[in-house]
Amino acid sequence: MIAIEDVSKRYADGTVAVDRLSLQIPNHSITVLVGPSGCGKTTTLRMINRMVEPSSGTIRVNGEDILRQPVNALRRSMGYVIQNAGLFQHRTILDNIATVPRLLGWSKQRARARAAELMERVGLDPGMARRYPYQLSGGQQQRVGVARALAADPPILLMDEPFSAVDPVVRRGLQEELLRIQGELGKAIVFVTHDMDEAITIGDRIAVLRTGGRLAQFAAPDEILSSPADAFVEEFLGADRGIRGLSFLSTRDLALDRSRVFPVGSDWKEIAGRGGQSPVLVTDADGKPLGWADLSVWAGDVQALEPYGQGFEVGRDSLRVALDRAVLSPTGQAVAVDGAGRVLGVAGQETVAATIRAARQRRAADTVPGPADSAQGPSQAKAAR
Repeated sequence: MIAIEDVSKRYADGTVAVDRLSLQIPNHSITVLVGPSGCGKTTTLRMINRMVEPSSGTIRVNGEDILRQPVNALRRSMGYVIQNAGLFQHRTILDNIATVPRLLGWSKQRARARAAELMERVGLDPGMARRYPYQLSGGQQQRVGVARALAADPPILLMDEPFSAVDPVVRRGLQEELLRIQGELGKAIVFVTHDMDEAITIGDRIAVLRTGGRLAQFAAPDEILSSPADAFVEEFLGADRGIRGLSFLSTRDLALDRSRVFPVGSDWKEIAGRGGQSPVLVTDADGKPLGWADLSVWAGDVQALEPYGQGFEVGRDSLRVALDRAVLSPTGQAVAVDGAGRVLGVAGQETVAATIRAARQRRAADTVPGPADSAQGPSQAKAAR
């Protein structure tokens, strides 16, 4: 979709913001530009829609040099989302979202109908349509910004640190919303952030830039975490990159223990008498977790159960989530559930650790090329997060 070919940006005072950068940004994916301040990530983004003109090199969209296109037409063909949304304060939410369609000549009725459709898509209450930006929270305004960028159904979406000004809980919700929308629409998204956790969460591929706008590494998130290209990338990832890497290991193969799980109406004295492990996880009639019981003292009162914390969904959640749940559990046991919230079993920290070791051994074996495929190198397939 976007080809950045040997592109540089130099200013009159000699400052080099981007230095001979080359990237191939595919369609139907999220490519994240990440790096420290002064690495040229925002400059690179703005060169794609010519808010900043490159000093040298070529940027092509669908094979066409962007410098050969009228700048206004180019910008209207791309959605653009910035920090703090950048909404028009004198326009209603509906008319903010309808801005680009109206500039493209759509009728007011058609543009507003499209805006109302997008409000629903990004999770905004239709009752907000006639409100003004100052009447919305920061997170709601960012949703409006995303809806406005999508209004004319552009194939490309440029996002410049769009979620950095909101609190962590809202930010996580916006990231999940973006991934949901991307799953439905399949845009070519270029996303700028300085937060490596955000890059790992949303990115299909990550371009790590170093100061001066030089490319340090361009790869899938799990590859960057497991095999940083150099000391700069390793330092930028931080000391907990091993834990972050667990986000790409699935819980499907986790060995679950059902011997500790019993429905609420069980004969607890009989279970204790035959030497059952304690504590046990008590479930309701539907198989959903209620809490932990110490068989040596528990008398069957559900109100006296110790909270089980949070469970993890097998197959959907990663081993990072499972390990986190086990560490936070009062018993050291993470509760595994299915999609309906019914208990499948429990897994302790040692079980999770053993599964991590096995997964890494399999991955190491998979990356050793055999005689038939040595020319192609290791698989770059993206694991489930």
